[in-house]
This record gives sequence, structure tokens and C-alpha cells, in this order.
Amino acid sequence: MAASARAKLITKLHTELKKKYSVPPSQPSRPLLEHILYACLLQDAPYDLADEGLAKCEQEFTDWNEVRVTNLPDLAQVLSGLPDPGKAARRLKETLQAVFEEFYSFDLDFLKKENLGVAVGKFEAMPAFTPFVLAYTSQHGLGGHSIPIDYAAMVVMLSVGIASQDEAASGKVPGLERAIPKNKGTEFGALLHQAGVDLILDHSSKTARGLLDAVTKGASNAFDEWEKSKKDAIRRVKRRRRQEQKAEEAETAQSETEQVEAVQEAVETPEVKKESKAKASVSK
Repeated sequence: MAASARAKLITKLHTELKKKYSVPPSQPSRPLLEHILYACLLQDAPYDLADEGLAKCEQEFTDWNEVRVTNLPDLAQVLSGLPDPGKAARRLKETLQAVFEEFYSFDLDFLKKENLGVAVGKFEAMPAFTPFVLAYTSQHGLGGHSIPIDYAAMVVMLSVGIASQDEAASGKVPGLERAIPKNKGTEFGALLHQAGVDLILDHSSKTARGLLDAVTKGASNAFDEWEKSKKDAIRRVKRRRRQEQKAEEAETAQSETEQVEAVQEAVETPEVKKESKAKASVSK
């Protein structure tokens, strides 16, 4: 897609988002670490549930180090109100571990005084940081112009034709930060996040589907087709894995049988071998 056409579509999306969704309350002033951890919970989840998840962590655990060493099932239980507590718990735990290994401290506010590129670069080098968490941290914690895009938001971008399949797979939308000025970045990101989460949690949401069609005619049908193709692909993968597992089990059984026969042959005494040969001769 030409850059100018994409920019117009992004602007149109922003206009329609403001018609159908409300900007959530501004995020409170937080230490940099808490912006990071909040992003781990917010990814593909509603704001209110992310708020609740962060509050529960602060209530249930003594400090963030205790969260870091807590086992995943227990942490997921604390985050059970989120749409996918298992994934959220893993993101939270792995991110805390990455931060600890890099800085040996959870006080990261000194990075706010660093050059933005240097600070973002430190987090970008950590595999635990998802693109969404990295962009959210840059935007809310470091004052950068980086719009957070998670899976939910990318589904909207893909459905209305702003992002291609390849771009969606990369997790980046070319030209997004150029089309949306910095002073509108937080607003756009929050509205888009709400629409995306609304859509993936309820595929029949009239508000979300209406948004898609208002931006691009027939986009809600395109979303349905994409969802169907995704489910079909998942079924094919599961079927192939079952077939591969059965083939592997059969191969293992055959190998074990051959091993048993080889052991029996190896331990068979000469007398038994002679007796077997004699019986074979008599039968002939």
C-alpha cells in the first residue's frame, strides 16, 4: 500500500475510533518498572482487568521479587481475572527475570534521565519484552512516540486493510507514528486497544464490527473470513501433529519390538539354539 493511502486510512480509523470509543482515564504516575509490568497485563486485555491484575499482585505479594520467584500456576491464579492468565503470568514473570538479570534491581527510574534511544535499546535487547510491552513502556514510561500494537490491535489493522498479512506477522505497521502525531499517540493507542480487545473477546460486538465497516466497507466480513482461515489452519496443524504422533508411536513400538527380539537372541544359550534348530528339523 502506498504511504499516502495508508496514512489516510489510519487517519480515518482514528476519526471512527473517537466516535465509537471513549478515551480511558489517564494512567497514574508510576515508577518505570510498574509501567512495564502493567503493559504485561494489558496486552490483549481490557484496561479494567489489567488494573485489577496489577492491584492483586501488589496485595498478594510482598514485592516484585516475590512475584519473580513465584511459580507460574500460582501467579496465573492471582491473575485469573484476565482473558488469558497463563500468558499474562508468563510475560510478567519472564519480564521481571530479564530486568533483574540486566540491572540486579527493580528501581529503573534512572533510565528516565538517559537518552530515549539508549533506554529503549536496553529493553529491546531483552527477548522477554514483547513489541507491545516495549512500545507501551516507551510511550508511557519514557515519553517516546511509539504506539503499542498487540495482537488485538493488529487484528483491527489487518481487517481494515491498513496492515498486510506479512506486516501483521512482523508486529509492525509502517508509517503509523508518522500518520499519528505524538500529541495524539496516547489517545490513538488507547482507543485502538479498546476496539481490538472488544473484537477479539466478542467477535459479534456491534461496536467493533461497526468500526471496521465504517473505516473500510466489508471489513467485518473480511475479519470473519480471516478468523475462519485461522481456525482451519489451527485444525490442520493439530491434525498433522496427531498423525505425526501416531507415526512416531508406531515407529517407537517397532523399534522396541526389534530391541526385545535382539536381546532375546543375544541371551539365548547355545543349548536353546540347538534345541530350536532340532525342532525345526523335525517339523520339516
